[in-house]
Amino acid sequence: MASKYKISFPGRIFALLLTTIIIMVVCFMGFQYAREKRYKAERFDAELQQYNRHLLDAIESGQPLATVIASTHKPMPDMRLSVIDSTGTIIYDSSLERLPQDNHLQRPEIAAAMQSGHGCSISRHSASTGATYFYSATRGQHVVVRSAVPYSVGLSDILAADRTFLWFMLTVAIVVSLIGYFASRRIGLTIARLNRFALQAESGEQVYNTEAFPHDELGDIAGHIVRLYVKLQQSNADRDQQHRLAMHQEQEKIRIKKELTNNINHELKTPVAAMSVCLETLEAHPELSPEQRQEFIHRCAQNCSRLDSLLRDVSIITRMDDGPTSITREPVDLADIIREAVADCSLQAEKHGLKIVNRVSGPLPMDGNAALLSSVFRNLIDNAAAYSGGTTVEIKQTMLSDQTIALTVADNGVGVPEHQLQRIFERFYRIDKGRSRAAGGTGLGLSIVRNAIAMHGGSITAENRPTSGLLLRITLQRHFPA
Repeated sequence: MASKYKISFPGRIFALLLTTIIIMVVCFMGFQYAREKRYKAERFDAELQQYNRHLLDAIESGQPLATVIASTHKPMPDMRLSVIDSTGTIIYDSSLERLPQDNHLQRPEIAAAMQSGHGCSISRHSASTGATYFYSATRGQHVVVRSAVPYSVGLSDILAADRTFLWFMLTVAIVVSLIGYFASRRIGLTIARLNRFALQAESGEQVYNTEAFPHDELGDIAGHIVRLYVKLQQSNADRDQQHRLAMHQEQEKIRIKKELTNNINHELKTPVAAMSVCLETLEAHPELSPEQRQEFIHRCAQNCSRLDSLLRDVSIITRMDDGPTSITREPVDLADIIREAVADCSLQAEKHGLKIVNRVSGPLPMDGNAALLSSVFRNLIDNAAAYSGGTTVEIKQTMLSDQTIALTVADNGVGVPEHQLQRIFERFYRIDKGRSRAAGGTGLGLSIVRNAIAMHGGSITAENRPTSGLLLRITLQRHFPA
């Protein structure tokens, strides 16, 4: 995401800090340079003032001016000396053969000396000689003595400020700039990342807390903000995922109910139509023989029984579709439930030539619904009796732990085609539709088995045995899921 700023935020912070440092250093260096130069000028002026005072003392004591000047050591070899009376007229000048006639009271150093006793001009052009001098004037009782030193290279060096200080300040400025660079970069990176985070949050992009902030107060605050937003984003994502899942489950539930309704409607038509034909035939043909009438009545009874089984299975399916809350739970012994189911189904199984072998030994305590657990094993036994074509069905316990019970139900029949193994637990799915209807099956038995086991926190899988027959593996949770 391109920024609208050409210079990065850390760069702008450093530029502002560097500008501030430069301004401060330049101002301080200028002030200190001028202050030191002024100090040296004042010190040089004091030296000249002392020389001037010595001349004034000699002049006022009556000594000849030429003798005093010749006998006094000059601070500078090329010094120019002038004596001005109280009217501003030059009465002596060591550098001029002809004295100027103009009034000197307006000269800055003379005017200052007349007012306060002494004065100086650091660099002033002389109208008399055409040169530039450093002037220092001292007032006596009757005259003003002015000494002047040519403003040459030597004098400039004397009055120049110490450049060591300038280099020292420049070094300090560089060090402070480096410190400011790293400090501003540290702060700037935090602000820049917060800015990227704000832009990502505003545009709804996914934000990841993978880039670490600096370990300081600002970094900690920024890190907390990002982590809180990431958690909020994850919470919203989880909420949306749960909402989508709930909507999908609701739509799937509606689809299944619609499919169930259509399938029930289709399944009900067959026995109802068969009974209707039989009853209409009986009503329309009273001359039928007793044997024929008995045959039609028997067909009506069979279809009525099939209709009763279908309605009973649909009732169980509907209860399970309403959710676990509609199923009561209580402590039960699974071994007793299996034993009772085997006893109840033995007679019907024997009619199909099937022997039930129960190898489950009790007790097997667990939390569950006795009616649903009983329907599991009744349906499995009835299914083996009606469709397996085998002679034996065996129920065996394979594992028992504090949380899980594992069992197998196996027959020695014809098994199931491999491509149909994954579909045998679907509602109304039949491997051989004609044979299933002839046997009175509703197509809901194995679906009831799967759902009942799932409501007990378990699972069921089907596989063909290596020799012959079908093997069903069942796991059940001993504690009923909430």
